[in-house]
Amino acid sequence: MNYLKLIGRMKKNIAVIMGGYTSEFEISLKSGQVVASHLNLEKYEVYPVVITKNRWTFTTPTGEVYPIQKGDFSLELPHKKVKFDGVFNAIHGSPGEDGKIQAYLELLGIPQTACDFYQAAITYNKRDLLSVLKAYDIPMAASFYLNSADHIDIDKIIEAVGLPCFVKANRSGSSFGISKVYKPSEFEKAFEVAFKEDHQIIIEQALVGREVSVGVINYKGKTQVLPITEIQSENDFFDYEAKYQGKSNEVTPAVLDAEIEKSLRHYAALIYDKLELKGFTRTEFIIVDGTPHVLEVNTTPGMTTQSILPMQAAAAGISLETLFESALDAIL
Repeated sequence: MNYLKLIGRMKKNIAVIMGGYTSEFEISLKSGQVVASHLNLEKYEVYPVVITKNRWTFTTPTGEVYPIQKGDFSLELPHKKVKFDGVFNAIHGSPGEDGKIQAYLELLGIPQTACDFYQAAITYNKRDLLSVLKAYDIPMAASFYLNSADHIDIDKIIEAVGLPCFVKANRSGSSFGISKVYKPSEFEKAFEVAFKEDHQIIIEQALVGREVSVGVINYKGKTQVLPITEIQSENDFFDYEAKYQGKSNEVTPAVLDAEIEKSLRHYAALIYDKLELKGFTRTEFIIVDGTPHVLEVNTTPGMTTQSILPMQAAAAGISLETLFESALDAIL
């Protein structure tokens, strides 16, 4: 056989990283397992890698556990040393969504599927993201920021955002650290919940309208906006229970006025392109009186069987195998 053809057919070593340092650990494990189980084993040698604060490990199908060598992100197995050609990033929260892993892998020269470290740091920080997006005249809720050491003036907060309002951990996902506040006496408990997740919080005006989620991916070299999902929560808002325990109805594709859909697709693609994102993203909006208001951008969205972006891809005729392979094709 021609040697060059043989080289071209050699499998790529891919680490699927999952877990992380936040409350999203278990969800990330599910996402990573879905990704690993849908990668083409004829093209890739797949190594699921669990990241925790204390250990980075690969576990074989028979249960042997081997540590990742952090000096070069390699894997020492009894019969070989594995150097990775690429990393599929399925970590929600820190360190996979806030830029830490991205910066580390970039220094090592190992490509990974999520956005780059600078973009990850901006999008993971809700305050910074909204500040950047204001330059593009994208509508958003009124907001107020607090750090854990700040003096808290409830009257000033209410003057800025009104009631009801949302109190959120500034750097968190999967609806952890979020409460809806209707009266001043509820702030203390809401702050306690938010500060458990992050020492920075953001307090936002509670917009009343339809909540939608817009997936954007780089697919075959082009920015593609996926079919839009409307989130109809059985709870007061799209909290953890609604998101992961079946307390919501998610309609894909959403039934929307043509002009509203056009605006949503425009804003989602604008954010993706102007921030120079890559890989998979999901941007959340509230539609108020026909106008979309941006809430946040997720740059390593969930890939579980209950997650929104895989449903959107399916509605666009893109299988999980094709979706995940496209992300790897873009970096390898």
